[in-house]
Amino acid sequence: MKVRFDASGEVVVVTGGAAGIGAALAAAVVSCGGTAVVFDVQPPQNPAVEYVEVDVSDREAVFGAVGKVIERFGRIDGLVAGAAVQPRASVLEMDPAEWSRTLQVNLDGVVWVCQAVVPQLVEQQAGSVVVFTSGMAATGFPGAAAYAASKAALVAFAKTLAAEVAGHRVRVNVIAPGVIDTDQFRTANLGADREHWQDTIGIGDPEDVVGPLLFLLSDAAAMTGSQLTRERAFARLEEF
Repeated sequence: MKVRFDASGEVVVVTGGAAGIGAALAAAVVSCGGTAVVFDVQPPQNPAVEYVEVDVSDREAVFGAVGKVIERFGRIDGLVAGAAVQPRASVLEMDPAEWSRTLQVNLDGVVWVCQAVVPQLVEQQAGSVVVFTSGMAATGFPGAAAYAASKAALVAFAKTLAAEVAGHRVRVNVIAPGVIDTDQFRTANLGADREHWQDTIGIGDPEDVVGPLLFLLSDAAAMTGSQLTRERAFARLEEF
């Protein structure tokens, strides 16, 4: 069975879309005929996507960026909140500033962009939001307390938002993509940690997550307040 997604005329905002999973998704949205707008602190390498420089932990900057998108395109159809940082430090040695920064980007950044984008979706009476969590949210992982805590909090946040906006035909779902080979993953998982993931659930590629993300953004996904989880591998879609 082959699946094709059509994003013609649709606008999808991807935070953290300059690299990794976000970059792969943004490219796929464009391939499907849509407009991908990347919010990031660094520019994407793909010239086919739109780019707005913004630090998602800055609420005022986020609202300004979303306002620019709506002013230019007149609509937003999907939001994928993927911006995150993943520092490593033990709980007893963690720097307070590093803890705060992780929560500001990973948790507050999602809250701010949802506050800015979701009213537009509610006005349109249509739209989809996808929030990222992690398997670490349920299991924890040595040296990843801040990251795991932020991802656990996002599950509760997304499910609550989903319940609040369900009556407006706006869907909010969560995805746990598993271990994906990105620059951030490689930096945070050196040596024995990388071997641990490779020997257990395996390490996927950013493109492996694109199909499930496009599904959650599409009108084929009727569910809301749900979570997709990668246990070992997503089937990759070779064409869109």
